[in-house]
Amino acid sequence: MKIIKKILCVILALLCLAGGFLMLPGNYYLRQTVIHLFPKIDQYPIFENRTVEAGSPLPWEKAEKYGALSIPEEDQPLFRQYGTVAYVVIKDGKLLFESYWDDYSPQSLSNSFSMAKSIVSLAVGCAIEDGFIRGIDQPVSDFFPQFGAYDGKILTLRHLLTMSAGVDFDESYSSPFSPTTKLYYGNDLHSIAFGMKQIEKPGVHFNYQSGVSQLLAYVVEKATGERISHYVSRKLWTPMHAEENALWSLDKAGGMEKAYCCFNTNAGDFARFGQLILNKGQWDGRQLVPEAYLQEAIRPDTTLTDIQYQEVNRRYGLQFWHLTFQGLSIPYMRGIHGQYVFVVPEKNAVIVRLGYKRGKVNQTPQHYPDDIDVWLSTGLKLINQS
Repeated sequence: MKIIKKILCVILALLCLAGGFLMLPGNYYLRQTVIHLFPKIDQYPIFENRTVEAGSPLPWEKAEKYGALSIPEEDQPLFRQYGTVAYVVIKDGKLLFESYWDDYSPQSLSNSFSMAKSIVSLAVGCAIEDGFIRGIDQPVSDFFPQFGAYDGKILTLRHLLTMSAGVDFDESYSSPFSPTTKLYYGNDLHSIAFGMKQIEKPGVHFNYQSGVSQLLAYVVEKATGERISHYVSRKLWTPMHAEENALWSLDKAGGMEKAYCCFNTNAGDFARFGQLILNKGQWDGRQLVPEAYLQEAIRPDTTLTDIQYQEVNRRYGLQFWHLTFQGLSIPYMRGIHGQYVFVVPEKNAVIVRLGYKRGKVNQTPQHYPDDIDVWLSTGLKLINQS
């Protein structure tokens, strides 16, 4: 009995110590991590958010076959297995197909996770079109002098966009102490983004790092003089006629957008980013993003070595992913829990999938999550039926 009491006392003491540790001011993000655990697709209410206003809403025109198509029966089990909540197909600029699960609707908000990185890239393109940024080879030090050169090589916006900055950011999702966890649950994005140190020459390795995208968002704000939410609203969201206001989660009240992630909107409005790529940066005859910039953004930078697989980078461009499927060249936006916007130029189509889970990374030469095969094959079946 005495032994049990001693064990209980030790456990209580450890809990008290842990509680005291978590209550320290610098451990805000750890308290949030313990309370909320892993990031979720509908978690935006736990954060402060800034509105990305949809100033000129216009619904998608419906295709002739809208309402007449359904997901093939053989594909439906995998849609359920991966916890799909929304699936949308746009063909020839019209809504061909949409379906929703788990009480989600065309208006339901869901977290973009890392698809937001592609939105930041588009904002860089807008800033180039506006003349706020000279081009992607402009030095980062023009905006933030503390980011200069490493071993004689100047850090540029290209290096941030291609994830080849050569900094010490650890992209770890399993540790509560990782910078990625601090970015998501913390309340000081600035200290993380500006605390990164260069440890190798930029422009050598493709090394996926969320902190780099966050720094890129600070560049956009410095260049434009606007909050990135407001700039995206003015330059993209409103001109593209998004139907609903989006919410971009912040690190704290009045703070900075979690720009590497956490752009919350619905599947139909996410599809507009894909349509913008199909339109070569235009909407309603107005050039929102330079065509040349977009062409480079969706093309992998093969001058880099993919640090994860020690081979030529064939997966990543300027904050956009790329793959080849059934002979089709497909640039796409991607989030950690299976958030996707696929652009299929040869079919003049966009496929959007949102959900709770994604598959394991396929160890084929392309190294993409294997659930992608489901969303693309189903989408192509629906497109071919139209």
